[in-house]
Amino acid sequence: MLSEPRSGRLAAWGNALLAGLVSPDDAALAIVGEDTVHRVEGLPGESAPVGLTLALGRLRTLGATGLRVALPAPGHPLGLSGPPEFNARALEAEEAVVCFGAAFGLVPQVYEAGPAGDVHAEVVWHVLPVREAPPADVPSLGEAERELAEALREATEVLSKLDVAGSGPVAEAAIDAYRARAECGRQLLAPGYPPRAVRVLELAQRVALLISLAYGNGHGGAVSSAEIAARAEALRPVERTARRAQVAAYNSIVEERERGVR
Repeated sequence: MLSEPRSGRLAAWGNALLAGLVSPDDAALAIVGEDTVHRVEGLPGESAPVGLTLALGRLRTLGATGLRVALPAPGHPLGLSGPPEFNARALEAEEAVVCFGAAFGLVPQVYEAGPAGDVHAEVVWHVLPVREAPPADVPSLGEAERELAEALREATEVLSKLDVAGSGPVAEAAIDAYRARAECGRQLLAPGYPPRAVRVLELAQRVALLISLAYGNGHGGAVSSAEIAARAEALRPVERTARRAQVAAYNSIVEERERGVR
């Protein structure tokens, strides 16, 4: 989880486009990121895959006024609302985008091609019907921020006791790369998002970095099966909290708009 999910880019820049804050070309460029191309398949009225700009425009005409992110995991349908077919596809991809105002969702399928050292990714977003209902287990920004701070403290204490905190050249390189990206002023979210959402997403990514380093450093000092199990037990709720916070940040524009309508 060192890089942002593709569903996050689609939702964030799609929301900025739907709000009239960016141009279709700028939104599409930001959504594609380092991938080669993104296409959208299964749009009503289209018999073949179409580009992002046409797809986002079509979703607007179908009634979509916002886009939400879902980051589900086994036993945790985070951000989903059904039906079972869509939930299963989203769980397999570990992410999805759900339209607000239209009963459609999009699930990415990634294809990698090219020789070793020059592999590129092509993404097809599959449009499927969804149930119009509140998304599962998505906290408010305030709740997410408080949960993250507590989870980070607890995880750091437990992992330090287990001697598996990020260390060594690989960990240091990852931390340096993260800092370099932050110092370059990378735009975590698209225009229109509140500063608190940016802060929550930044903290969620820091927590995700800790989890990634802890899992990626081999067994470290956790030499027994019991200690390895303790590490996994310590990381599981922290990883869950980080995913919930990411969803809260990406969905904040839609949630604020929905509260304003009520």
